[in-house]
Amino acid sequence: MKKQIGIIVYILIGYISIAGAVDTQFISGVMEVTLRTGPGIDHRVIAMVSSGDSLEVIERGPKWSKVRKSDGKEGYVLNRFLTSDLPCNLVLKRLKKKHEMLLEQSAEPLKEVARLTDENVQLKNDLKTTKDALKSLQAAHEALKEDSKNFLKIKTEYDQAAKDLTEQTARVNRLESEIAKLGWNQNIRWFLSGAGVLISGFLIGLFSKRRRRRSSLL
Repeated sequence: MKKQIGIIVYILIGYISIAGAVDTQFISGVMEVTLRTGPGIDHRVIAMVSSGDSLEVIERGPKWSKVRKSDGKEGYVLNRFLTSDLPCNLVLKRLKKKHEMLLEQSAEPLKEVARLTDENVQLKNDLKTTKDALKSLQAAHEALKEDSKNFLKIKTEYDQAAKDLTEQTARVNRLESEIAKLGWNQNIRWFLSGAGVLISGFLIGLFSKRRRRRSSLL
């Protein structure tokens, strides 16, 4: 951009230098005018000057001016055909030339702009892909955190259940031991009770027989 501005300034300076270096005039309009040997239509025509031709004013008169063409030929033309303004066709021609020059000079910057634009688009696409991947990773991370919480909860419950099972197993073993002891004692009691009954029956029977014997003897 700075380079292009510099070129434009250069063009403007060139226009100013052209207008200010010498008294340069141009043929106005779209026409051809005569260049004569003297200041009047009675003088011989030595050349034709076309619109846009540059003429150096050597001597300016009230109606006619002595001028010099770019090829060095001198003569007179009417003042009304002279103008210090650049003709439109000449301006257009110069602008076209400058435009072509600017296009040539801006070809590389334009290519660079196109490359940077493509790179920017690619970076945006990469950024979107990275953001999407980050979202997926964040979701997976949150799921992992939730699973970790559940895992810790399940592990705690498992450890507690294992502890309770161990305690209950010990309690069951203890109760079975006590029950076994109680069962053994009960069997002994039953045995002793049965034996007592038998002994009592035996003694009662024995006593009854003795009494019957004594009664028969009497």
